[in-house]
Amino acid sequence: MTEMIVKTIEWKDDKVIVLDQRKLPHEEVYKVYEDYKGIADAIKTMVVRGAPLIGVAAAMGVALGALGIGVRTFHDFYERIQKICSILASTRPTAVNLSWALERMKAVCLLNKDLPLDELRLKLKEEALAIYKEDIESSKSIGRFGEALLSDGDAVLTHCNAGALATAGYGTALGVIYAAKSHGKYIKVYACETRPRLQGARLTAWELQKHGMDVTVITDNMAGYIMQLGKIDKVIVGADRIASNGDVANKIGTYSLAVLAKEHSIPFYVAAPLSTCDINIPSGKEIPIEERDPEEVTHVEDVWITPEYVKVLNPAFDITPARLVTALITDYGIISPPSQEAIASLMKKRGQ
Repeated sequence: MTEMIVKTIEWKDDKVIVLDQRKLPHEEVYKVYEDYKGIADAIKTMVVRGAPLIGVAAAMGVALGALGIGVRTFHDFYERIQKICSILASTRPTAVNLSWALERMKAVCLLNKDLPLDELRLKLKEEALAIYKEDIESSKSIGRFGEALLSDGDAVLTHCNAGALATAGYGTALGVIYAAKSHGKYIKVYACETRPRLQGARLTAWELQKHGMDVTVITDNMAGYIMQLGKIDKVIVGADRIASNGDVANKIGTYSLAVLAKEHSIPFYVAAPLSTCDINIPSGKEIPIEERDPEEVTHVEDVWITPEYVKVLNPAFDITPARLVTALITDYGIISPPSQEAIASLMKKRGQ
């Protein structure tokens, strides 16, 4: 199976080192963080992005924060941990992996509350590193399950970036493609540019080139025409949160692709770890959608491309109804078609 070519995040000498994804594809710049506030800012400003990677970064942020808590009692320590988690949780509201990772870190605190605080800090560091390692293995499992859905010679359309750059390594949607390649299948990839932050044009194209893949970038509004021409065999995207009924929150523009795929009888797959499923959310209607800075739309880097002071909408995500999803490709198996019963059954198998 294809291994990582780029490292997105690393814990080293009680510091967190991350690849600044805002600089890609032109520069590979790594930033070093020594406290949780820096990690919170990195998540908020999209130095790191992608639901699984946000969860890993947040866990490491808690571990960093714990190192800087100079109190004597568990009560005071846990109070500070809760505040740290609250700050990290506020950075990106849509990706459920963020809150999932933070809850895991708080659970470790409570489970080990009788330990000396130095040992508790070590437990938190170990848990963050466990989440990191589990995420890589999770992506590889998604690839193993998903590659069977791809045939040699398939042309696959993807949106945003759901590859190694969105995870601790390997990737979800792109992980399926990498796994297919490792099984000797030739896969051609069409990457939607993904306005307004151009994660497809900047990140997915860069990453796929790194892996020696055949990739073509298209503008978002070309997708329907490319499907009409018969150039697309499958669509695979990632997810930031999946409701208990199978509705999917993913990068803005995903819903449009799902509708187009349905019209052209093209399978539409969503690849994500089971931790992205939020059983506390009954449907996509309840998923909070992050509204981002209007300047992401009005500007390309420092260049203003709209009239000044024009009104702007900039939701970062949209909701794709479960009825438009052919299958969910998870690290515990394939759910086809998505349903509340099937998701709950797999979550139970996972032990949630």
